[in-house]
Amino acid sequence: MNNTITTTDFEFPNQKSVYHGKVREVYNIADDLLVMVATDRLSAFDVIMPKGIPFKGQILNQIATKFMEMTSDIVPNWLVATPDPNVAVGHVCEPFKVEMVIRGYLAGHAAREYAEGKRVLCGVTLAEGLKENDKLPSPIITPSTKEDVGAHDVDISREDILSRGIVSEEDYLVLEQYTRALYQRGSEIAAKRGLILVDTKYEFGKTKDGKIVLIDEIHTPDSSRYFYTEGYEERQAKGEAQKQLSKEFVRQWLIGNGFQGKEGQAIPEMTDEYITTVSDRYIELYENIIGEPFVKADVSSINERIENNVLAFLAKK
Repeated sequence: MNNTITTTDFEFPNQKSVYHGKVREVYNIADDLLVMVATDRLSAFDVIMPKGIPFKGQILNQIATKFMEMTSDIVPNWLVATPDPNVAVGHVCEPFKVEMVIRGYLAGHAAREYAEGKRVLCGVTLAEGLKENDKLPSPIITPSTKEDVGAHDVDISREDILSRGIVSEEDYLVLEQYTRALYQRGSEIAAKRGLILVDTKYEFGKTKDGKIVLIDEIHTPDSSRYFYTEGYEERQAKGEAQKQLSKEFVRQWLIGNGFQGKEGQAIPEMTDEYITTVSDRYIELYENIIGEPFVKADVSSINERIENNVLAFLAKK
């Protein structure tokens, strides 16, 4: 799998620093712009897998930037330009130390917690008698802390966020408002494509002038879970697994192979054949949620392509 980008080491003009995240690498240019490179790394259970997934970075970047354009009328975002299929350039922001997770259905992490008998998730009480993948009476916000690379994000309640001073109450009310508005818009767009936006997470930051904006990714298969609308009710009634488009299929494969990111567990080997199927699933989600064919970028020399495109953009600034 040589046609992937799993690490970068660029030196751009006026570069101040670089931050290596789980999937994205962020270059600070003159404390003014951030150049965010979406790599092909795959993270699951907060662990980075050994091999990259072809075209994953391009898919994540293009879905995120398209959705930022489709939601900019309701929530401001950090985006300035997309000079390369794997790159987004935006305003320098100070990120909030929480991820705003919103759930319309009992799925994934929430379903696993519920199955263990927990009825309060991030301070939100869940009703008895729910089945996995049931629609919730109304969407719930279940934040998590934003931890450093290699550390597990941790569920946290609104009350704890405020009492610990992680976010001010004034700012947190804005984060909640923006989270609900984005989820509503994302659900409407998904419905038009025959999909259900099950749950998702958003990250926000403050610009230098104090404006709260959406940053990072939005409505991608890494940050969101989608079900197909067709057959959803029938599968729920029969207790069958839902047909979905998200990274959950990777998590389930890892769980089935004895890995959940816990200490002492070895990451199972991902064969080239399996990696190809993962790439195909990411492309399938792109084409379904965006509603247009995915055009593969030239991957003969990805790092060089990205560097040249970013340099050309910066030269015009």
